[in-house]
Amino acid sequence: MRLLAHAPALSVCLPTLVLAQSSSADVDRGWIPRVLGWQVTIIGQTLLPFHSPYAQATSLAGDGDQAVSHTYGLYLGSRISNRLGAYLDLEDARGKGISHVTGLGGPTNGDVIRQGSADLGDGPYIARAFLRYTGPLGSKSSPVERGVDQLAASVPDQRLEVVAGKFAVSDLFDLNRYANSTRTQFLDWGLFQNTAWDFAADTRGYTNGVSVALISPVWTLRIGSFQMPTRANGNVFDDDIADARSDNAEVTWRSLVHGTVVRVLGYVNHARMGDYATAIALGIARDTAPDIVGTDQSDRAKYGFGLNIEQPIADSGETGLFMRFGWNDGATESFAFAEVDRHVSFGGQLSGARWHRSSDRAGLAVIVHGLSSLHRQYLERGGSGFLLGDGRLNYAPEMIIEGYYRWQWGRFVEVTPDVQFIARPGYNRDRGPATVFSVRANVRY
Repeated sequence: MRLLAHAPALSVCLPTLVLAQSSSADVDRGWIPRVLGWQVTIIGQTLLPFHSPYAQATSLAGDGDQAVSHTYGLYLGSRISNRLGAYLDLEDARGKGISHVTGLGGPTNGDVIRQGSADLGDGPYIARAFLRYTGPLGSKSSPVERGVDQLAASVPDQRLEVVAGKFAVSDLFDLNRYANSTRTQFLDWGLFQNTAWDFAADTRGYTNGVSVALISPVWTLRIGSFQMPTRANGNVFDDDIADARSDNAEVTWRSLVHGTVVRVLGYVNHARMGDYATAIALGIARDTAPDIVGTDQSDRAKYGFGLNIEQPIADSGETGLFMRFGWNDGATESFAFAEVDRHVSFGGQLSGARWHRSSDRAGLAVIVHGLSSLHRQYLERGGSGFLLGDGRLNYAPEMIIEGYYRWQWGRFVEVTPDVQFIARPGYNRDRGPATVFSVRANVRY
């Protein structure tokens, strides 16, 4: 996803790489590694000053802020056999997000790395390194074109798919045609993912694990188990798989007539997590602000579910609507993704074919985030998480409205102006509203 600046050096180190030219040629090249794509994304954001009578280090910056992020990616793939492919993604992520990516349930730039528990540095890194096995369960197949993390192939319509290695859990679960990519669609975290789904990830967003799926044209059942970090928003994974893992299951239904797609997701996380009720009780007993980290205990659990719907309307599906709903128990600390216990989002994408710009897209969406009662009390008493904490809280649901226009310039370049309006940032009716203006440039092959 993120390594372009260092791509020339990689080409020297890997002289056998072949740049894929077409789907049909790609199928016959055997195991020889080839470049499946590359990209660079630059996002500039400006947060305007807003009403902020009080704040602390994890608050959204009330006096405003400006930030630029830039990410680079090189995507490689190798066909080991007709059924087994190997993939390697190299990334480099630089720059920063506004307000150090804190102060919101839904941070405004999904392409930045949030501040973690260790210094990640600015160098390139391996984002994904995984195998994908595809076993036929029927005789009929359909062609799949080359793409990022996808070799061109003829894929069985009914199949068993096993993915194992290092990757993002969100590569496989909670996908949505209209709200899934921060590099080509909406920028806010709450619009490329269900933020109430605290999916397993390190600070950069990746984990190690295995997923198994039974796939047909109408139904898909996918299950997966993945490593959890040793601490909230941490960069080191817990090797005690029995007590530290994330188990996920998702059922997908597709209408072959209307194009409707419905996904139902459930998950249970086991990790060394803190407990809000315990932290609150200890804070009261000690007459101090509660500290969730001080209540960490092995094999605590968090569970939740999500509903995800996409509905094509026109323009070969490029114009359509989407909706997500998410809920988790909110009893243990937000651990790996966002500080959100309740999620509702809805919106749509409009194809530029309507005004003779067939490659352009426009999007508009609304997100509403909420907290469990225990999470709310924890923040009201001055507690902080890895993303939130104003020192106190006058609670109300956080609402974000985002709109963008993606302008296609030639074959490989897209430029996207974007605006986000944020009511009650960090669930606090005493602060805001806030406005963030963004410009994104994406170049990719």
